[in-house]
Amino acid sequence: MPKTNRFKLRFGLRAKLLLLSSFLFTIPWFGYQYVWEMEKYLRFGQEQTLVGTARALATALHEREKLFNNQASFLPNVEQGKDLYGYKLTEAVQLDGLHSDWPEFNQRTHFYHEQQKIFAEEPLSINFKASVGKYDNYLYLFFQVVDNKTIFRGKNSRSIINNDHLALSFSDNNNKLNRFIISNKQPGWISAFSLTNDEGDIPKPAPHIQGNWLTTPQGYNIEMRVPLDNLGDNIAFAFFDVDDVSGQAISAIGSADPSNAESLGTIVVPSPEIERIVKGMRYTNSSIWVVDQHHRVLASAGSIKSANGVWHARETQPQKNEQDSIWYQFKQQILLPLYYKILTKPSNNFIDELYDAQHLQGSHIVNALAGKATSQWRLTTDKKALVLSAAYPIFINNHVQGAVIVEETTNGIRTLRNLALEKLFTVILAVMSLGALAFILFASRISSRIRDLSNQAELAIDKQGRIIGQIEASNNNDEIGDLSRSFTTAVNRLSEYNHYLESMSSRLSHELRTPIAVVKTSLENLSLQEEKRLQTNQPNNPYIERAQNGINTLNLILTNMSEATRLEQMLTTTEKTDFDLSLIIKGCISGYRQIYPSIKFIFNCEENDSKTNTFILHGSPEHIVQLLDKVVSNGVEFSQDNIITVELSKNPDNNDNAELFISNNGILLPEQLSESLFDSMVSLRDRNSKAYNKKDVPHLGLGLYISRLICQFHQGKISAYNHKNPDGVTVNISLPTKV
Repeated sequence: MPKTNRFKLRFGLRAKLLLLSSFLFTIPWFGYQYVWEMEKYLRFGQEQTLVGTARALATALHEREKLFNNQASFLPNVEQGKDLYGYKLTEAVQLDGLHSDWPEFNQRTHFYHEQQKIFAEEPLSINFKASVGKYDNYLYLFFQVVDNKTIFRGKNSRSIINNDHLALSFSDNNNKLNRFIISNKQPGWISAFSLTNDEGDIPKPAPHIQGNWLTTPQGYNIEMRVPLDNLGDNIAFAFFDVDDVSGQAISAIGSADPSNAESLGTIVVPSPEIERIVKGMRYTNSSIWVVDQHHRVLASAGSIKSANGVWHARETQPQKNEQDSIWYQFKQQILLPLYYKILTKPSNNFIDELYDAQHLQGSHIVNALAGKATSQWRLTTDKKALVLSAAYPIFINNHVQGAVIVEETTNGIRTLRNLALEKLFTVILAVMSLGALAFILFASRISSRIRDLSNQAELAIDKQGRIIGQIEASNNNDEIGDLSRSFTTAVNRLSEYNHYLESMSSRLSHELRTPIAVVKTSLENLSLQEEKRLQTNQPNNPYIERAQNGINTLNLILTNMSEATRLEQMLTTTEKTDFDLSLIIKGCISGYRQIYPSIKFIFNCEENDSKTNTFILHGSPEHIVQLLDKVVSNGVEFSQDNIITVELSKNPDNNDNAELFISNNGILLPEQLSESLFDSMVSLRDRNSKAYNKKDVPHLGLGLYISRLICQFHQGKISAYNHKNPDGVTVNISLPTKV
């Protein structure tokens, strides 16, 4: 058996706590690392997918010259106000002369003033704003003209230019110039006329150009549309201002001279062919742009707000029985609000103003138009969303003709990350809760064992260090079990040693009394011989007297040593009776005055007729007298002014206790002996002090020890403390009275 215990595996308390704590703390760390790595791989995958989408779309546009505007694409630069861009309108515009149905009209207009004048005989009195849009198969134009005086065409006038009018020129698909004049007799539906190169030809109505002329307080508005069927790549428009009836135009401003084919500017509208190709890629759930060399948008599809980066994302709705479950309600109302104090939900209400509908800017686009495919991460302008952009060049005849830009946000990945963290946090919360419960149970078990061991130790040893009980050894094979067995061994050894010390005085008394009796008998015989010698008038033998005194002293010491042991044994068999403590004290003081005639005794006692202030004790009056004798004897021996004060009263905090104070003025107690004064074999007497008996009576320090035994028998307490002015010592005896 000893060999088995020697090699038995020990799993100590420290190892248990370390294992459990390290296990719980590694779970959230590993979970966080896992989700973080997952998000990084998802972002990397999203970037590769986005670059692949841009590459695929660019491959579909390679070497397709007819899809691009050759003249516009190969321009060395784009002149604002002359080279125009037709915005893509989301719905048809009502031709009413109002710009309320033009989205973002003020941001998508160009202001024409003196810098765009074609000629002016006098200072300009006209300026205008122009906006161009494209919807379905029509090109829409809106002009907001500021003119101090509007001259309409006369009702009977055959001329269409002797009044305020709009000159408009387009090139067709064969690069042939088509010229038109918008000249109205009154506000309302516009009158459009087609011109030829022959000045003698009569202008012909052009009903395919439709629109509305609306008079305003500042001038007038013209809203019109032109079919795109035979519309080429060039455009020019100009307003001619006539301010008098002479019909001579005094000024003209516009994008270019409509009568000069060489001066026309370019117009770019989203290409229907490219849009059809781009729309085929809309199922990638991305925002797609196609631009030319001048960063002008040729086609677009998708919205950056719906391009969340996750294909065919579909939220699974919980079933009705799941929604009614307690766990679902707990998760929705408590867990998720708690999680999202740490997590952030991706927002679809972000604002991204980096691009407009006409031009796209960015280093990735510049690199792509330089022939290098590039991807980049960027924040939206309001910093609420992270956008991934990929740009890929479009090659025609080994030259970069444009670029494809594909963009997505990381909202989908962040949503997936949040879902993963929600599940992870839920698992961690469950594990931590179970772990905390296990820790609580484990700690409760440990604390209960330690508390039980502490209670056993307190019950086994009293305040005076005596062994009054035993500690039960634990059978557990851990540190607390070892501690319990060590305590048990130590208490057993101390108990045996205390028993040896307690019985030593009785054994010594028994063993010493026999030789003392022999010596005493011998001395008595010598005394008889001395009496005979005295009869013969021989001198006394002093050695015999000293031997007798020594024997008497030794006998007194043995008697005092056995007194405490006899008192403890006697108290266990003493019957308790009811008695009045005040009467006992009064009787004792009367006796002390006779025994100590030189000492003045002062007795103060609370007097009250009520029954609650009586001092009835349940105990042994004889031992109370013995207690008073011991304390008063010490007080008399240490008193320097021969005054002993005795006070008896009720405890103000506990009316069930009688408080007895016995005070003398004299030597103070040393602070180091204040706690051990009532222990056995402790004495403060010095041979040179007044308190020491000059007759050499031995003092073993058992008087106050016996006093404490009597107080404990009566379930009371005894203590001593110093008082000042004058200096002295007060002994306080607290005894419970009978209720």
